[in-house]
Amino acid sequence: MLFESSIRRELARSFGAALVVMLTVVITMALVRSLSQASRGEVDPQAILLFMTYGILGQLGAVLTVALFVAVVGTLSRMYRDSEVVIWHMSGLGLGRFIRPVIYFAWPIWAVIAVLAAFAAPWAQQQRDDMRARYEQRGELERVAPGQFQESSGGRRVFFIDRDTQDGREGRHVFVASVERDGSESIVCARAGRIAVRDGVAYLVLEDGQRLWQPAQDAQGAPQVSEFDHYWVRVRSSGMAPGDAVKRSAQPTWALLRDGTPPSLGELAWRAGTVLSAVNLVLLAVAVAAANPRAGKSGNLLFMLLAFVTYNNLLSVGKDWIARERVDAGVFMLLLHGGVALGALLWMAHREQPWIQRLRLRRRAEAPA
Repeated sequence: MLFESSIRRELARSFGAALVVMLTVVITMALVRSLSQASRGEVDPQAILLFMTYGILGQLGAVLTVALFVAVVGTLSRMYRDSEVVIWHMSGLGLGRFIRPVIYFAWPIWAVIAVLAAFAAPWAQQQRDDMRARYEQRGELERVAPGQFQESSGGRRVFFIDRDTQDGREGRHVFVASVERDGSESIVCARAGRIAVRDGVAYLVLEDGQRLWQPAQDAQGAPQVSEFDHYWVRVRSSGMAPGDAVKRSAQPTWALLRDGTPPSLGELAWRAGTVLSAVNLVLLAVAVAAANPRAGKSGNLLFMLLAFVTYNNLLSVGKDWIARERVDAGVFMLLLHGGVALGALLWMAHREQPWIQRLRLRRRAEAPA
């Protein structure tokens, strides 16, 4: 049918343009955030592109939702401004007939959002957590980069090397400053250093250097300076494997279903809510686009953006309430998503048949003069 095909073509163009703009914004924000985390030592700089890709994959569902309702609002608002909707109404096509082509266009995107929320986004979050854990739990010597002062994982040592070899096992002009548990401090400078393993324990072997030892402030004694040919420093490395503690948002959906605890139900309500919110926002966009075209070109879009932000905030609040057992998951989803869907349908029905205005006019006609 010409009516449905024309709407779907324009929806496809609007959706493509909105998706490109949203992806550009999200990629830029993800790049800035990833670079900031890499500069703080939270992410491996060599894997920053992969880390950023996982982050974008986790946010892709929200991007598709925003692009979808922006396309619906933009397309229908443009048709109202150009009086195309009036022509279709005069041809016998009411506002309800717009729902079918919109749903026909939107259902593949809803399916993609469902797959992302149920499988792809938790997997991407788990990969990000594993990458961050591996980088934070690596050994102290693996943190050292030539020409940079690097703090150890425990915060008690600071390393510096001028340059190292290609295999990363030896370095030149090594500096180590450490604070012991008793409060004493030591500064070690050496001409060279290398990594040695003895009885399964890694050591940093320093050669041809000096050591300055400063006792604790409440201890008796004077600073001591000593020279050495070889000085062995035991390197502490974490034995914790990445992925030991998995966040709730990174757990697979079937694991949450099997768990059944309130926090798991809250996460499941969030994932299901992202899909239902995409459906409800499209229905709400159809109702909003039917407003007065003289109200402004961006009024409907601003209202939908505010509705999206409010909807997401309510999902977050509901997730926390379900996890704290303040509300039942089924009751919350029925009230929130069912209420929004019912409100959107009633709004469209009122736009189609303004029964409130008719009721007022009837009461005025029946009222005595």
